[in-house]
Amino acid sequence: MVSSQEILAELLRRKKLTLSAAESCTGGRVGDKITNVPGSSEYFLGSAVTYSNEAKMALLGVRKESLDAHGAVSEQVAKEMAAGCREAFGSDIAVSTTGIAGPSGGSKEKPVGLVWFAVSDGKRTAMESKLFSGDRERIKEAASAHAIDMVVKFVE
Repeated sequence: MVSSQEILAELLRRKKLTLSAAESCTGGRVGDKITNVPGSSEYFLGSAVTYSNEAKMALLGVRKESLDAHGAVSEQVAKEMAAGCREAFGSDIAVSTTGIAGPSGGSKEKPVGLVWFAVSDGKRTAMESKLFSGDRERIKEAASAHAIDMVVKFVE
């Protein structure tokens, strides 16, 4: 069976596109999955694990106003993370993840398992939120797999 990251590799190679990733709750798993495909250096420029708000602002240019108004786990911050990542790496496309992997940190409005995703090429941005269940490990794994699936759909 062909993995999502292998499908993504073929698409990016064929379309001659580069990709970067901005990760928070996935902690580098998106980049790890992508680089498990031999030859990924042809299209994957890198990833930034911006776990803290300070890192999101300093490395990706996420606005303090967005963090204050919406929180790190939000559509707005995911969008700014993807835009800042694309700019920082000079990639054609960037994907971002920001969420709550648990077991603590959730609230009624933003429960454990909530993850926001963005994929952007500078002209258009695909946004999505998903609520994953399970323990921290399962949430991180599901979120990183979903991020790659989103990029596949975006590129297709």
